[in-house]
Amino acid sequence: MEVTRIFDLLPYHENTFKPKDDVVASKENGVWSKYSIKQYREIVDSISFGFLKLGVKPGDKIAQISSNRAEWNFLDMAILQVGAIHVPIYPTISESDYKYILNHAEVQYVFVLGIELLRKIQHILPEIPTIKDVFTYRDWKEVKHLNELIEMGRQNPDRELLEARKKCVASEDMATIIYTSGTTGNPKGVMLTHANIISNFKAASYIPWFGEEAKAVSYLPLCHVYERMLNYLYHYLGFSIYYAENLGTITENIKDVKPEILSTVPRLLEKIYDKLFATGHKLKGAKKYIFFWALHLALRYELKGANGWFYELKRKIYDKLVYTRWREALGGKHLLFVSGGAALQPRLARMFTCAGFHVLEGYGLTETSPVIAVNDFSENGMKFGTVGPVLRGTQVKIAEDGEICCKGPGVMKGYYKEPALTEVALDKDGWFHTGDLGHIEPEGQLKITGRKKELFKTSFGKYISPQPIEDTFKESLFIDQIVVVGENQKFAGALIVPDFTFLKSYCTVKEIPYTTNAEILQLTRIRKRFQTEITKYNKCLGDTEKVKSWDLLDTEWTFDTGEITPTMKLKRNAIAKKYEDKISKLFI
Repeated sequence: MEVTRIFDLLPYHENTFKPKDDVVASKENGVWSKYSIKQYREIVDSISFGFLKLGVKPGDKIAQISSNRAEWNFLDMAILQVGAIHVPIYPTISESDYKYILNHAEVQYVFVLGIELLRKIQHILPEIPTIKDVFTYRDWKEVKHLNELIEMGRQNPDRELLEARKKCVASEDMATIIYTSGTTGNPKGVMLTHANIISNFKAASYIPWFGEEAKAVSYLPLCHVYERMLNYLYHYLGFSIYYAENLGTITENIKDVKPEILSTVPRLLEKIYDKLFATGHKLKGAKKYIFFWALHLALRYELKGANGWFYELKRKIYDKLVYTRWREALGGKHLLFVSGGAALQPRLARMFTCAGFHVLEGYGLTETSPVIAVNDFSENGMKFGTVGPVLRGTQVKIAEDGEICCKGPGVMKGYYKEPALTEVALDKDGWFHTGDLGHIEPEGQLKITGRKKELFKTSFGKYISPQPIEDTFKESLFIDQIVVVGENQKFAGALIVPDFTFLKSYCTVKEIPYTTNAEILQLTRIRKRFQTEITKYNKCLGDTEKVKSWDLLDTEWTFDTGEITPTMKLKRNAIAKKYEDKISKLFI
């Protein structure tokens, strides 16, 4: 059968693939709860019957605030089957954003994970006039439980009405409104249709080489279209999906499940690298030397044997001695990492690829469902430092000012209740203006070079794009985050957040007592080491791009502290305001 609406994935899966007991699985309290496709469909239909009993109408908005779990899918499919619109919301956003989204979307029903999330929104619910009821996944006496809705559906099955509702849902109907966190202003509600998202996962379905026996581990938020689209792709290809307990258990979960594929952001790969580096420093004698020879070899890896036969010979030797153990630490397979959300440092792509993993970096936006381009295994399909060829069925053009523009079946309907913003983003010819700068490499891969709105001008009238400079410096093992500033100044400056895990390992090796982050960063020896890094990477930049003044920060940037978005993008305005004094001192 053909998949033309997202919920068609369920009968498609049942009719196409062999039965298995782990189509989706969640781990809670140390135990995996697994569901076959028959169990999956039965629960989804029961929730749909419950919605019909509640009087949910086509076009009604239903919000879900939850971390990844099997129930997320059950609710998602049930919402779509009855013709309603799913409004997934990050569990980590601010109270003001919750209030804005729930009001703006005119949400009727809200599903929350448990008491912690309920407490975040409970006192603002009376200010949302459209909300009719709230449900939770975990027992909590003050609101209804999802199981009550499931039981209501089981007691009131109206198969005829459900089938009628499903038949009325068209592929071009809106399936979801996804509110982008943004770096400034209120969130924008991106309207995506069934056809938008389906076109995206179908276009990417040729990339994985493994079959229905494969397993995927999922840990990125399903409320973001990146992970959500990939989960639909896993359904479409028959893969089992295992939802990690949390980011802290991701390595343990990977070892347990032994997946073939994992979607990720560069931050996780950085953390894995840091752990490997720390492990290497604990070794003694010859083992330690071999480990770091293997690591340094991996950081110089080039595709297609470009380093020559002697390099490849050494790589085979180190694979038996070192790289195979790295793979064992991550499930023992030649794991496929799909990386997105932020720029992936080429050194990480080189290292993991050399070690026998597969790393495919991609690029896209919520407004494009999301993938615009992604590295793949075709001829010229992979190049370090790029986001790969443009996705099949999608068109990309580079505007005169360098902006990447996109046209294709994945492009959104528009921003909910924001026609003026929609007109700015979507021109009359249907091209979506991404706001990102880039170019097409000679071999056909797309390369991102910065953000159009992030350009700033020095007092000498020179324009600087900070993102490529930041990406260059983040190649340093010592640097976790960096923001480049210098609007109307004579030169570029930077605030740097060190990679404290790596810095602690460095201090251990150099026998430097590590007290607190703040104290260690004041040591002359440490600041000189950072100056060495600045000097090294400045050599890769043009004269106007070089960072000539910098300072170190003693706390990591997180979403909760306000410097980054949930998708790991810098909130430049928030950083500028928070560190106004430190930034001004860079230019004294």
